[in-house]
Parts: sequence; structure tokens; C-alpha cells
Amino acid sequence: MITHQDFTTRFLQVHGVIWRLRCYNEIMKLLVFDVGGTEIKYGILEDALNISELDHVATPKESFSCFIDLVKDIHSHYKDEVAGIAMAMPGPVDVENGIVEKCGAMRYPHDDHVAVILKEACGCKVVMENDGKAAALAEHRYGCLQGCQNAATFVIGTAVGGGLIINNDIVRGPRFMAGEFSFINTQADRYDMEDQMIGFSCSTSFLLKRYQELSQNKEMIDGRELFKRLENDENAQKALDELCTNIAIQIYNLYFLLDLEKIAIGGGISRQEIVIEKIKEKFQEVVNTAMTSRFITELPIEILPCRFGNEANLIGSYIVYDEYQNKLRY
Repeated sequence: MITHQDFTTRFLQVHGVIWRLRCYNEIMKLLVFDVGGTEIKYGILEDALNISELDHVATPKESFSCFIDLVKDIHSHYKDEVAGIAMAMPGPVDVENGIVEKCGAMRYPHDDHVAVILKEACGCKVVMENDGKAAALAEHRYGCLQGCQNAATFVIGTAVGGGLIINNDIVRGPRFMAGEFSFINTQADRYDMEDQMIGFSCSTSFLLKRYQELSQNKEMIDGRELFKRLENDENAQKALDELCTNIAIQIYNLYFLLDLEKIAIGGGISRQEIVIEKIKEKFQEVVNTAMTSRFITELPIEILPCRFGNEANLIGSYIVYDEYQNKLRY
């Protein structure tokens, strides 16, 4: 015989399960940002892979408060339809505490507690991740790095972002510096020169500056214009060759350092098919001419574009929000 108490208990248990299933199946919609040195991309993302209303604005150059105001203004248009903000940022990011130190996109002093300030300004939960790590998470979870034990992303932008998957997991490090390729120096005798760091020598900044030097022209064009000129402009071709050689050398180094199976090239430039082709070509040239060519003629590493291209950082930031929204300490 079922007592009234048993019936009540069973009723609550069943409806508790139904409620949890409804919550589980409910699609979480977020406003996602990818903060770069030149521009900030943003859009609405739901269920990790469904992105809409993708747009971009110039990254504020004036001050940190201008950056906060910009994000707040964009959020105000979507605040009634999103659960929170997920953001990919350059520089070391402490996800749980919402701290971003020395953000490369911000050439001005800024408060380290970026996520905390944005949370107060926008009135919603804000979760941040390093841009390169966000890209690596997106590609390893859903994209071209699926199934890899050891892999990396190499995100080419105003500087260079990086993300490492080692033993099937993202590597952040105790000080969140793992994968910060930009800070690696390429010349021991010129370690104090910014242009000798990967952040410059493997970036679109290098490509555009090198083209300007070769052209002996004071005009500084953007990446879109350079690729328009590529077919008929020898200086554009030479600048791209030099950039891809620089990148190929660093992929060569990363292979021997980490035994990578794949490396995914990201950033806006990765949408240009010729870039991936050139990097592969230059990589094989490096393998053929390096000292190791005496006993190694082929390195089993696959170089390919990020499946999600310029949106990998946005998708990765969504993944981090989903996994850390209940672990935040702020």
C-alpha cells in the first residue's frame, strides 16, 4: 500500500528528474567575443556550434575604460536573450579568477581583474579564456584536432596565439603561460629586440611591415589588400614567403619539443588557402635542409587550417564558459 508520504516523495523525485532534463536540454545562448589587437569579433553562440549575428568592431586604442564601455554597449543590445558573456583574450588568463595579465591587445595599462569589472558593468556572468587555448579547445573537441593526443593551434593575427593539447587535455600551466608562442625569442644574440620574437616574426604585423619595406613605400596596407595584390605583386609574394618560412621553422621546433601529431593554423589569414600551402611547402624545405635531414627526411606532423577558421576562438570561449560557469571565484 502506497502512503501519502511515499506518493509525495515519488512525485517530487520524478518531477525533479524532469526538471533537470529540461535544464540539461535547454540551449544556452551566450554573447561571445574574440578580442584581438586590431579588431574585436563578436556574435551570439548557442549549443557551442550555432553562431549568428557575427560582427566586428575596431579594438579601442584609447584606454581600458573605452574597452569596458564598448563591451557594455554591445551587450546592452543582447542582454535580454543571452545568459552571459564568454570572451577570448590574448595574454595569460586565470579562468577561475577572471584575471588577465598584460593583455597584448591593450597597449595601455589595464586592471588585471577584467572579467570581474565586466561582470559588474554588464550585470551578467563573464568567463574568459586565452585566445589560443580557446582555439585549441574548439578544434580538439569538435574540429580538426579530434582524436589527437598531442596537438597545437598556431593562431596568426596582429601577434601570435598558441594552444597546446598534451595527453588529450589543454595545457594552461601554473602561471597560465603555456602556449604563449608570441614570447619565444628567435635570436639568442638579439633577445632584447621585439622584432625577434615569434609574436612579430610569425604575425600579420610582420607580413605587412615586410611588404612595406620591400615596396619602399610609406603606405601601410591591411591584410585584405595585400592578398588582393598577391597574384601580380612580387613584393607581396616575397613577404608571404618570408612569413611562411618563419612559421615553418617554429612548427619544426614545436614538433621536436612536443612530438605533435597535428598543428592547426588559425586566425583570419588561415582562410587564405595559399597560406596553408606555403607553410607546408616551406616546412618541407626546412626538413630537407636542416641538419636532421641526414637521418630524418620526413616528419609525421600534419599542418592544416583550423576547421572553424576565424571563429575557433569564439567556439572555444563558449566551451570554457559551459565548463567553468559554476567554478568561478568571483
